[in-house]
Amino acid sequence: MAEIIESSRIAGVKIVRLKVFRDERGRFLETFRKEWFPERTWSLVQTNRSDSRAGVLRGLHYHFRQVDYWYVAQGRIRVGLADLRKDSPTFGASETVEMGEQNEYGLYIPSGVAHGFYALTDATLIYLVDNYYDGGDEFGVAWDDPDLAVPWNVRAPILSARDRANPRLQEIPVEQRP
Repeated sequence: MAEIIESSRIAGVKIVRLKVFRDERGRFLETFRKEWFPERTWSLVQTNRSDSRAGVLRGLHYHFRQVDYWYVAQGRIRVGLADLRKDSPTFGASETVEMGEQNEYGLYIPSGVAHGFYALTDATLIYLVDNYYDGGDEFGVAWDDPDLAVPWNVRAPILSARDRANPRLQEIPVEQRP
């Protein structure tokens, strides 16, 4: 059975240490169970796949009405997280989590926590969301915002035009902040 650990830096973020079963044929692991996260109903679920080349940074993005659950199917990524929730006891905290290959984790990301990842290798990320995609509920904040100080340890990532244009937190209108 998986071991679920709440982040010591950001309230509500959960790292799931997945149990891997190996034999001469390969391996097996459960990557997600809705019962691991009873705080959400998971009645509406969409599953997505993101393939990225090494050196790509995606994010930071956040939502008001959606939580994400991430699993790296192939490769290795460094996830960046920043708590943007004004009412959170960890508001403003940031952290990174390395996932994939030797770090068989799932990652639960609550609404209002900005998230993104840097592909350390070519990587495939599978993620579940508890609401169908709604472009009106997807916002961005600069990956390198000094006020958030996400410890990426990255100098010149490959970014999309959209992510390059993400504003700093202080530039985001109040109604677009969680």
